[in-house]
Amino acid sequence: MIKRQVPELSLLSYVNGSSTEQAKFVDSLMYGLKDYGFITLVDHTVDSKLCKKAYDVVHEFFQQPTSYKEKFVCLEGGGQRGFTAFGKEHAKDSKFPDLKEFWHVGRQVSDEHKFRKYYPKNVWPEGMPEFKEVLSKLYNSLDQTSVILLEAIGKGLDVPEGYFKEMVTLGNSILRPIHYPPTKNAPMGSVRAAAHEDINLITILMGATTSGLELLDHDGTWLPVETREGELIVDTGDMMEVITNGVLKATTHRVVNPDDSGTTRYSMPFFVHPHPETLLDPLASCRAGGLKYQPINSHEFLLQRIREIGLMKA
Repeated sequence: MIKRQVPELSLLSYVNGSSTEQAKFVDSLMYGLKDYGFITLVDHTVDSKLCKKAYDVVHEFFQQPTSYKEKFVCLEGGGQRGFTAFGKEHAKDSKFPDLKEFWHVGRQVSDEHKFRKYYPKNVWPEGMPEFKEVLSKLYNSLDQTSVILLEAIGKGLDVPEGYFKEMVTLGNSILRPIHYPPTKNAPMGSVRAAAHEDINLITILMGATTSGLELLDHDGTWLPVETREGELIVDTGDMMEVITNGVLKATTHRVVNPDDSGTTRYSMPFFVHPHPETLLDPLASCRAGGLKYQPINSHEFLLQRIREIGLMKA
């Protein structure tokens, strides 16, 4: 029996390749997202040195005392900026907290911009100038990469050119550096990240410092998603499932506790969101089997899910 493995693709073959190579990438991308909900990019447009530096500054921050980190909690917008403490978030429909703490970097717009009412201002840790500099650069690089990926997905879905680019320009995308401490004193029933689906269009995940990520495969088994240093993982979220009327589904995934309870894990997902006034409306090209999802505003959808995972009061 052939062991199933998340497909590995070259994003640079799409960026720099011929029309034939681009078409091959689109076909492979759509196959991976339809069959697994995940793909791995063995090469891409994000500087590997920037990724490494980002993990260095994130590690420095999370090693600080809790009393210091909690100075940067931002309650505005359901914790969409700044620090979120250990055990605060839980998976939808789970009564057990996830074993993680994290930081959010989001879109910054001027006070006069019409989206300012949706976007809290970023907060930054005092005394760590590199944290702001490095994560801001990484946010911008992943943002640009997301446009390339969504362009390729758009070709696979036969949507008008620029459809997704317009949707995510000044979108509500979030960079989330995550720290998973050792699990030796973990509460009964809790894991690093319980089974869940992502909220957004797509997620771009920098290769984590240790393993633990698993996806729920078609047969009900959990399939490990392994990456090497410098690679990126891409998966589809709930908003993409709505837009594609279920053609591209949000795949359930989790992060399990390590066999070695003393191991620390860091990861850094970039959650790609549309701008907050986007209408998530199933594409005409995806309605052959009838309409499965009703149109919904993306900001309303996001707030609903933030409440469900415990980051905002109902």
